[in-house]
Parts: sequence; structure tokens; C-alpha cells
Amino acid sequence: MIKLFAANWKMHKTQAEAKQTAEDLVRLSAALPPGREVLVIPPFTALSATMAGIGGAGRFHTGAQNFYPATHGAFTGEISPAMLLDTGATFALTGHSERRHVLGELDAFVGQKTAFGLAAGLKVILCVGEKIEERKAGQLAEVLTRQIRLGLADVPKDVVPEDISLAYEPVWAIGTGLVAGPAEILEAHVLVRKLLEEIFGAPARRMRILYGGSVKPDNAAEIIALDNVDGVLVGGASLKADDFSRIVLA
Repeated sequence: MIKLFAANWKMHKTQAEAKQTAEDLVRLSAALPPGREVLVIPPFTALSATMAGIGGAGRFHTGAQNFYPATHGAFTGEISPAMLLDTGATFALTGHSERRHVLGELDAFVGQKTAFGLAAGLKVILCVGEKIEERKAGQLAEVLTRQIRLGLADVPKDVVPEDISLAYEPVWAIGTGLVAGPAEILEAHVLVRKLLEEIFGAPARRMRILYGGSVKPDNAAEIIALDNVDGVLVGGASLKADDFSRIVLA
């Protein structure tokens, strides 16, 4: 399975900054090992600039942080999958913890977006993960089961496995400097794989499961080597090309 190294730039970078960072990333990652690909997820305003910075570099892609599940309409401030595809973006996130817990997106709406994005031609990364109080209460399985079953409820069972990925992001480890330990990551990823297999059967073994949560150059190699970890989704450490290239090459 090809490992995916995804950079979520969140609300950072102007067009000029995005283009320069993308150029630097491609240059610093020239020795990208076989079986790996890189995804850069900038703000909407920097998608085209990021594409320009990547140029024709093979195994480098762009994606979007969000979209609205409609082709067009009176949805002020939103953007459609077709608009994203028009920029050259091929991936998109759904269900990121900041969309859920800061901006109030509910599980059912995340599921609606996931199915709509896939149907529109995007490759979708569905993000799931528990809050610290849920982890302490022993609710990991309950939270992941709810988020995954509702998040994938309307996805066709014959979906192309490579078009849908899951990203396990424990909310308590995002931007906090805390990182789930190997045992915690393995436990969650085994559960995610089991749920995917219950929903999709054997093709689920070809669906990637990423880990996200304070991934850094000094812990990336250990994380990526774990069973059922098919890539990483990186936030703060992806903002500097030097740091993210070290993760990509770890």
C-alpha cells in the first residue's frame, strides 16, 4: 500500500508563501522513497499557488480542507467539489476535529459531505477521533464506531478503496504537543480497520488509515512503521518545508 504524507496548512499562508513552501518541499523531498506520496492541503485561496509551486512533480498532490455538499447555490462562504477539482485539487478532508468541535459540524453532516465529495470525484479523507474526556471515560470504541458508521453511511459499498481514507486524530493530541503512544495508535487503528471491514468487506484492506496528532520529524519514523498506519496527517510541523520534508523522508 502506498503511504500518504498529508500536510494540513489550516488557516496559514498567503499565495506567495504557499508557492514558495511547495517549491521548497519538492526540492527537499527529491529523494522521496518508493511507495510514498505527498499531499498538500492549503487554504482555498492558495490552492492554485500551491499547484504552481509543486509544478509537475510526480507523487505530489493538492487537496482542500473543506467543501459544501452541493453543486452550486446560495451558500455564502462555501465552495463546491467541482470548484476544487477545477483548481486541480484531487483530495479533500471531511470531519476534521476543528470542523466538528470548533465549527459545530455533526456526524450526519460529515457523512453527507463524505458521500457527496466521493460522488463528485474527489478522494476523501474522513477524520475521526476522541476528546480527552472520552478517552479517559473508556469511550474510544464508542466514539470511533459512531463517527465512522455515520461518516460512511451513504458511501456506496463498491466505492474504489483507494478513494477513501480514514485519519485517526485523537483530539487531545492535535496541536498540544501530546502524541498517542504506539499502543494507543495500534489500538485505534485496529478498531478502524475492523469497522471498515465490517462495512466494506475485503476491499477495506486497501483503504488507508492515517495517524494525525502532533506528528513531528523526530517521531514520524516510529509512527509510520506501526501496523495499520498507512500515512500521517500533519498540522503544525507541515508549515515549514524543512520540517515536513524530514517527515516525508523519515
